[in-house]
Amino acid sequence: SKPIWLTKTSMSTKAGSPSSDVYFIVRSIACMLSLPRMHSELVTKLTCRDNADYYLYKILRAHILPLTNCAFNKQGDQFITGSYDRTCKLWQTETGEELLTLEGHRNVVYAIAFNNPWGDKVITGSFGTCFFHGRCLRFVCIDKTCKVWNVKNGDLQHTYRGHATEIVCLSFNPLGSMVATGSMDNTARLWDVATGECLHALLGHTAEIVSLNFATDGHRIITGSFDHTIKVWDVSTGRCIRTFMGHNGEISSTQFNFRSDLCISGSIDRTCKVWDVASGLCLHTLRGHSDEILDVCYNATGSRLATASADGTSRVFNVMTGACQSVLIGHDGEISKVAFDPPGTRILTASSDKSARLWDAESGDCLQVLEGHTDEIFSCAFNYSGNTVITGSKDNTCRIWRC
Repeated sequence: SKPIWLTKTSMSTKAGSPSSDVYFIVRSIACMLSLPRMHSELVTKLTCRDNADYYLYKILRAHILPLTNCAFNKQGDQFITGSYDRTCKLWQTETGEELLTLEGHRNVVYAIAFNNPWGDKVITGSFGTCFFHGRCLRFVCIDKTCKVWNVKNGDLQHTYRGHATEIVCLSFNPLGSMVATGSMDNTARLWDVATGECLHALLGHTAEIVSLNFATDGHRIITGSFDHTIKVWDVSTGRCIRTFMGHNGEISSTQFNFRSDLCISGSIDRTCKVWDVASGLCLHTLRGHSDEILDVCYNATGSRLATASADGTSRVFNVMTGACQSVLIGHDGEISKVAFDPPGTRILTASSDKSARLWDAESGDCLQVLEGHTDEIFSCAFNYSGNTVITGSKDNTCRIWRC
């Protein structure tokens, strides 16, 4: 069969008219000739990080109190920030314009997420309690809720109530039909996005849940807890399938690889462990840090993982062998966040030393220091194409960096 751009679309014989075969063929050839240029532009865009630094594009005086988290939508054209000022804000990446302020929580908005890849909903999770009252001489607060928002108009769609204390982690499932929340009340909950109904309460941990992640197919979820364990749950039943034990301290961070056959956990015990999800076996215990591990992440293929530590360093490990490939040295304070860029060639770290750094994932060399924040950086993220970075700080600002 013919390529679609050479398919006959009109019987018109008037040469030069937009409906003529000649006109259509000429346009098709022009389109074909432009493909190499379009490909070249795409390659240039995706590889700009290899031959150009990131520059400060915008400073957003984002909130009246420190930021807690930031996150991109899948397209990278919008991102959100959470804050101690009890709000979540939606921003346009290109212009830095504030599109929406999502108000309604009565306490710190700590955990935030888009329903990627669609990006038309946002969830926010809040801390709980405050008090004073004294017969309404004021103070009060309380919240511990998760809220679902419509990104197009800022409408509040649901408020999920049920947790007894702070919500510190949350996520949409891959289909965007379910939300998981993890709380300091030792439980996680699964919610129906459409109805707002609590589908399951995941009971079994004996201490705070601080990390959770859905498997790529959405059928399982892992939770990491201060009780030193990681649990795998069946999403359809809410039943605990497996418990990973072996850490000697609180779990700080967890993540599935893309295939969801492995997961990793970072701990206050200064180690990161690689687990086989099906068998529950610990495949590797990754050592080397001299202080708590605060964050862990896989690259896109799952061949490498990175750890961030309170010792001021980050480490890159080969997942198959467990070997440490590089140590990222340069920060003067603890590293609270680490992330690979989409191709996995660069690593981004955020630190209490008021800077973020970009590193070569292979060699461990520091490629660039992103400076300018006047207080600790709590959060950082790459957009999907890897040409934009956002950093969120205790100085109440968010900065957009572009390549």
